[in-house]
Amino acid sequence: MTLTAASRPSPEAGPGGNASRPAYRLHVGRPLPRWWRDASGAALWAVLLWVGALWVADGGLRALGTTAGLLTGTGQLTGLVASALLLAQVLLMARVPWLEQAWGQDELARVHRVVGFTSFNLMVAHVVLVTLGYAAASPAGLWGTIVDLVLHYPGMLLAVAGTVALCLVVVTSVKAARRRLRYESWHLLHLYAYLGAGLALPHQLWTGQDFLRSTASTVTWWTLYAVAAGAVLVFRVGVPAVRSLRAPLRVLDVRPDGPGVTTVTVGGPGVERVDAVAGQFFHWRFLDGPGWMRAHPYSLSAAPDGRTLRITAAGIGDGTSRLARLRPGTRVLLEGPYGRLHGGVRTRRKVLLMGAGIGITPMRALLEELPQDAGDVVVVHRVSQGGQPVLGRELAGLAARRGARYVVVEGSRIPGRHSWLPAQAAHVSDAQALRELVPDVAERDVYLCGAAEWMDAARQAALDAGVPESCIHLERFAY
Repeated sequence: MTLTAASRPSPEAGPGGNASRPAYRLHVGRPLPRWWRDASGAALWAVLLWVGALWVADGGLRALGTTAGLLTGTGQLTGLVASALLLAQVLLMARVPWLEQAWGQDELARVHRVVGFTSFNLMVAHVVLVTLGYAAASPAGLWGTIVDLVLHYPGMLLAVAGTVALCLVVVTSVKAARRRLRYESWHLLHLYAYLGAGLALPHQLWTGQDFLRSTASTVTWWTLYAVAAGAVLVFRVGVPAVRSLRAPLRVLDVRPDGPGVTTVTVGGPGVERVDAVAGQFFHWRFLDGPGWMRAHPYSLSAAPDGRTLRITAAGIGDGTSRLARLRPGTRVLLEGPYGRLHGGVRTRRKVLLMGAGIGITPMRALLEELPQDAGDVVVVHRVSQGGQPVLGRELAGLAARRGARYVVVEGSRIPGRHSWLPAQAAHVSDAQALRELVPDVAERDVYLCGAAEWMDAARQAALDAGVPESCIHLERFAY
């Protein structure tokens, strides 16, 4: 083998190996059918077309004959579309399980960003166009019109505050800004999107004639707001609260799993009611003091067994670092399960599980749960130079019992190259190295989890090695 890699030994399950767990489940979760995803996307386009049709039916085109009318009318239309997209944003953030299952976290995050930036740009266009249109028809001029709009129109001060809140969300969503923010700070600022949407409502209902001009418009907009608000209250507040009160969960065990890595096991009567499968993740809140209101996404690092749930995380921020200080008995609140990185998306018998760093945790759970015969599953574990791989002993033990192959690819990154390989493999291409490690990779489903750039490189290597795009499964958890 040209690539330097270590096939780890296959001892009996060591500490944490969970030898008492069943060999595998016969039934794994299935995603919603593709038509549901297509239908939800079509529903968004239908809403936007309906909003435009209402604007036309309520006389929007008749006002375009003058300069002032053209500016004001176009501004009203962009405001209507921006409002509809803003409510779609709220719905996408509501963690509706059907949307999560149909789209997957990775695709849902991409749609979330596209819809969010489009809504913001249209909102800015709405503000500019309407202001210029009013100024063109007013003797007060531009600045006098701005003052008049803000101070004398009902709900405008609230709308200005809502716009500022949305600007904060958009600015902190730019990649350069996100890299400079801690997850906790970004998460808190991102919640301002709810505030922005809420503060915009009085302005729309008091000043926005297009919302109240006809019964159809009024019913449409109240329905859209009710659906968005209801989804947030039900799925982000109600369901987690009811589940936690009816069947509480508590921390059972906390143990270190390497430098800066902590494994937490949770149990309680609520576990039986959690319909999760290996590869999925939850948003976790541990009621151990300040900061408990901020949920953090952690994948399961062991296949659910009906009695316990387990996560393994690296301490890279305030939230993850707190895990090491948890005490047994601490109450736990869950939202989920979410994600499509599970056996339900599997299309082939043979599978390649690739994880980098702490991204190996869902792969460990999948290795434990996937139905498989000897040779069906290969696990490739990308680790940095030196030290024991995260969950390495467990992975080696599980691989031995399940008839899988476990390969560790160790070393520092290749300088100046976008690659999933270590520096000692710089002489081969990413796809060539993958084919050398797994000669039949083109005949396998490929699951990926790790840092976003590493997954992009590994995905491209799999494509170049002949794996169809539909057989590559990944989810990005970077905020």
